[in-house]
Amino acid sequence: MQSDGGSGSTRSRSVSDPLWLAGGAALVAVTAGAVLSGSRWTSGPAAAAAGAAILLARRRAGRRAASEALMESSFLDRAFDGGVLGTIAWVSRHAEPIAAVGALAALSLSFLAAYVRARGAALGYGVGESGLSAGLRYGLVAAGLWLDALSWTIWVAAAISALSLLVRASQVVKEERV
Repeated sequence: MQSDGGSGSTRSRSVSDPLWLAGGAALVAVTAGAVLSGSRWTSGPAAAAAGAAILLARRRAGRRAASEALMESSFLDRAFDGGVLGTIAWVSRHAEPIAAVGALAALSLSFLAAYVRARGAALGYGVGESGLSAGLRYGLVAAGLWLDALSWTIWVAAAISALSLLVRASQVVKEERV
C-alpha cells in the first residue's frame, strides 16, 4: 500500500503493473528495431504484443482507478505511436510515401487526441478514454506490418485517431457549455 501524500487514503499498486509497462516498452523498442531492419515477420507480432501489453496495463489500472498507472499507460501509448509510427514514416518515406504520410497523420492525430483528453481532464471535464480506439490502432499497425499492407491499414489507423479526436473534442465542448 502506498500513501497518497497525506490525505489518509491508500491505494494498492500491483507488482505486476510495472512489469506490464516495462514489457510493453521493450516490445515497442523491438517493434521499432524490426521495422528499421525490414523484418515484417518480427515487426508485426511484436507490434501486436506491445499493443496487448499496453492495453492490459491500461485495463488493470482502470479497474483500480490508479491515476499513476493510467498516466504511465498513456505515456506508453504515446511511445508506441512515436516509436512505431515514427519509424514506419522514416523507413517508408522513399519506397512507400503514401504509407509514410499516413504514419505521420496517424501519429499527429493520435498525439492531438491525447492532448485534448489530457487538457479536458485537467480542466475537470469528463473526457472519456476507451481502449477500443487504441486497440484498433495497434491491431491495424500490427496487421499492416505483418501482411505488408501499410499503405491502407495506416490510413485506417489515422482515421480512427481522427474520430477519437473529434469525439474527445465534442466531449470538451459539451462540458464547456454546461
